[in-house]
Amino acid sequence: MKLAFIIDPIHKLDPTHDSSVAMMEAAQELGHEVWITEINQLSVFASTAWANLQPVRLTPVQRVAGRWQKVESWYEVGDRRLCCLEDMDAVFMRTDPPVTTAYLYATYILDYIDPQKTLVLNHPAGLRNANEKMYGLQFTNVIPETIVSQHKSEIRAFTEKQGMAVLKPIGGKAGEGILLLKPDDPNFNSLIELSTQQGTLPTIVQTYLPAAREGDKRIILLNGEPIGAINRVPSGNEFRGNMAVGGRVVKTEITDREREICSTVAPKLRKDGLYFVGLDVIGGYLTEVNVTSPTGIREVDLFHPDCVPLGQQVIRWVEAQVKNLPNSSAKK
Repeated sequence: MKLAFIIDPIHKLDPTHDSSVAMMEAAQELGHEVWITEINQLSVFASTAWANLQPVRLTPVQRVAGRWQKVESWYEVGDRRLCCLEDMDAVFMRTDPPVTTAYLYATYILDYIDPQKTLVLNHPAGLRNANEKMYGLQFTNVIPETIVSQHKSEIRAFTEKQGMAVLKPIGGKAGEGILLLKPDDPNFNSLIELSTQQGTLPTIVQTYLPAAREGDKRIILLNGEPIGAINRVPSGNEFRGNMAVGGRVVKTEITDREREICSTVAPKLRKDGLYFVGLDVIGGYLTEVNVTSPTGIREVDLFHPDCVPLGQQVIRWVEAQVKNLPNSSAKK
């Protein structure tokens, strides 16, 4: 197969952590061609999506003393060439958030890939519709009590009722801008003003879950099925468990309640073409649905060296899907 990955500049990626690199390595190891591009290299000609693509060759990371280790020059790219994306068997949209105007426009371009010929994951329309903070609100039985508001009085009333609350910017990423709200905080009004940009933008406010001290679990789903999980435990005085803010990653298992959560969201994810997803779960409650470039593959694989690597599981699934496409080049 020929696989295209739309990623951030490759020199900025950390191969010991990045899930896109893990999937590209898996594709390479399974004998497929791996090509890369960025969202500013996409075009439409004759109502078909094209991209300036570069072939890439990777030197896979190695497990050394319980951690991933890379070589200094871990990738080699070839010359850039303009290619029709329908000549690829699958296209992975893996640009990191936030969802900017450029990201949004890229999904419009990806709409011009014939789904009968080429698999796009995650689906561009699904990416547009699934804000990572808001998407989970439709699953009312598995989320903590939540409001969305830009009004100080409403946010204060909710926080006073709950005792403590967590405020999340709707367009945030990697734990950025998440605040712990207490009704008696002398900075309460200022925090709301900053987060809502003086009441002009709504924000998400959820009841604080004390189980957050024990960790924020990332569950990785492939076509709605959980294939692995890690727990991210806050460090020091930090209440957020995100790896980007120093959360400590520990081995974990998926509980019956968490499988119930996965089963609850799976039909909607499949319907929306959200095939590779990361659910964030705290204390048995779904808090976020990560669809843009979910991470966690490397960390799960590190704790399960005797299992099939998650990247390989993803690529094998893609192989099966591509074979079922009516006009796939893989059938030629």
